[in-house]
Amino acid sequence: MKKAAVFMGSINDMPVVEKAAATMKEFGIEVSIHVLSAHRTPDAVAEFASGARENGYGVIIAAAGMSAHLAGVIAAHTPLPVIALPLKNQALDGMDALLSMVMMPPGVPVACVGIDCAKNAGYLAVQILGVDDETLMDKFAAFKKKQYEDCLKINEDAAAKYN
Repeated sequence: MKKAAVFMGSINDMPVVEKAAATMKEFGIEVSIHVLSAHRTPDAVAEFASGARENGYGVIIAAAGMSAHLAGVIAAHTPLPVIALPLKNQALDGMDALLSMVMMPPGVPVACVGIDCAKNAGYLAVQILGVDDETLMDKFAAFKKKQYEDCLKINEDAAAKYN
């Protein structure tokens, strides 16, 4: 199974970002976490991204707030899928990060989840890696089926209580 990498520009982002890593680990994916900045350590980011495919990675999640260039810088240096995770900040509640992540130039795409939606970033990474891994895709299909069944049970319980 291919590995996943999770990047954040600041250690302060860990409370949100660790949810993405934990989600992937629940499915048995090996995850590495990196605290590197598109602006402060651009060479280190480029070096990792450039060799990620050859080093066994299959997907990269990049979490950032404000100008949020991390996902784009990584995507510029790798052919791997990159998932952008915009982070909420005090100034604009993460809208600046979201918009900078989704407005990538042609030929340098990144997928993007909602602001602070780290679990969805993790689930999307699972789906991407599952395309070439039948066992992983089966695990994700079972997860989706359980969600469906849980929702039906909640509906049934609510109907019994309130109808």
